[in-house]
Amino acid sequence: MNATSTQLAGIGVSPGIASGPVEWLAPPPVVPNDLAPAGDPSTEARVAAEAVAATADDLDARSSSAVGPAADVLAAQAMMARDPVLGDRLAELAGEGLAAAAAVAMAFDEFREQLAAAGGYMAERAADLADIRNRAVARLLGVPMPGVPDLDEPFVLLAGDLSPADTVNLDPAHVLAIVTEQGGPTSHTAIISKSLGLPAVVGCGGLRALATGTRVMVDGAEGVVIVEPAAALVDERLGRLAARRAALTGVSGPGRTSDGTPVQLLINLGRERDLGVVAAADAEGVGLYRTEFLFLDRHEAPTVEEQRVAYAEVFHAFTGRKVVVRTLDAGADKPLRFVTQPDEPNPALGVRGLRTSRRFPELLDGQLRAISRAASGSGADVWVMAPMVSTAAEAAGFAAQAHSHGVPVAGTMIEVPAAALQAPAIAAACDFLSLGTNDLAQYTFAADRMAGELADLLDPWQPALLELIRLTADAGRASGRPVGVCGEAASDPLLALVLVGFGVTSLSMATTSLPEVRLALSQHSLAECQALAAMALRAPDGKAGREAVRTASAKV
Repeated sequence: MNATSTQLAGIGVSPGIASGPVEWLAPPPVVPNDLAPAGDPSTEARVAAEAVAATADDLDARSSSAVGPAADVLAAQAMMARDPVLGDRLAELAGEGLAAAAAVAMAFDEFREQLAAAGGYMAERAADLADIRNRAVARLLGVPMPGVPDLDEPFVLLAGDLSPADTVNLDPAHVLAIVTEQGGPTSHTAIISKSLGLPAVVGCGGLRALATGTRVMVDGAEGVVIVEPAAALVDERLGRLAARRAALTGVSGPGRTSDGTPVQLLINLGRERDLGVVAAADAEGVGLYRTEFLFLDRHEAPTVEEQRVAYAEVFHAFTGRKVVVRTLDAGADKPLRFVTQPDEPNPALGVRGLRTSRRFPELLDGQLRAISRAASGSGADVWVMAPMVSTAAEAAGFAAQAHSHGVPVAGTMIEVPAAALQAPAIAAACDFLSLGTNDLAQYTFAADRMAGELADLLDPWQPALLELIRLTADAGRASGRPVGVCGEAASDPLLALVLVGFGVTSLSMATTSLPEVRLALSQHSLAECQALAAMALRAPDGKAGREAVRTASAKV
């Protein structure tokens, strides 16, 4: 840095270096306090409903043109816009004499406050509701849509937070990097920016002091924003990045450490529009196939045959490779009209994941039958795992049910502390374990993963979380069971070394993260990974652990 530059700290969620002038996200529309209805109540209700429906259609269109996590998130957001309860509230407010735009704003604000108060995953969805509100209101007022500036010159995008609709169509040729005041390591901004390959820092304080045009350098790996950086510093960091990218081209194929220890490198898969492109990635298969998107935006569950067709398409695309299917993870941030209860007091701690089979056993039974039929003759090595398992009895029951349907490999996700603490018994009850670090961090620290001020607790480098991962890996090694990681932690090249040091046997991530993780593993022996893992566990906090491992592991 030069004498006049300052450094802002946040959470690096997508690696890379970028430098350029900043531009702020366009602000949301403001509904005038004295806005009068243009028509009678029935007309205002109809106009309001049409604006929300058009917004939902736009989100669907964006989802259709997107791939990867962005498509999944936008499709879920469109479903939220079509919530019939929300539609009824719009009609009520218009009937009370509010103008269409005011009715939309009030209805969405009410629902957003309810979700924020619920905490956990539901609080995360509150930001999505705010985005739908702003787009529908802008449509009604005839003002520009909030969102990313349309400029000719490349810039670093600053925002309080970003919605999925804001991030999905970002053009890396114009947007150099993303920095937000809010958000955590598993927020939508983190997930989507990583899938786009854009450097990103979230939970970054002090941004409001930056005027449009201020030059910054964003380091998405270290999680810092340097204001008015010296040219020499920018050149040095970009040179280091270029050397790193050159090294990436020299490594391909199956993941392994420098001394030959195999570590399967897999991808996370959701509602993919272009399955062929995703399947062509240099990965050993799929470590997390999210099936819930087949169930979203429906009034009843898809039939066994509908599911079989959808699963078979994925399995055939990955012929000769492993595909780990996660059974329905409904509830919390993924409510289903025919499953979840709208009055559940705390959805994140309620009936979600495998627990839904307590109320609707036919859903899990039908899904397992469809998976088994789709796997037959596909050529893929199909595994299945249950989300939100808490006890060994649940793991054993799920594995037995899957085996009875002809699925030979059935495992359990470790997402709650109880499961990690009982990992030896759970490992003995099923065929493999898969750590969902996003949820495991949230439940371990009782910290909403969207609360920016709690981001330090949600840091996957936190020693308490790493200790639960170590316990799980130890249980897998003792019982001869594979242990994978399919949360965002798997996509961090530095943390991947620590996970492998604990004994994790596979890592599943976004396709854009594969090259960095593969390179990091190829440069370190298993013994070095084990030493780094011990170092991270001894650290007083996540930040200290990350920095210690970064220093000790530096290769390029």
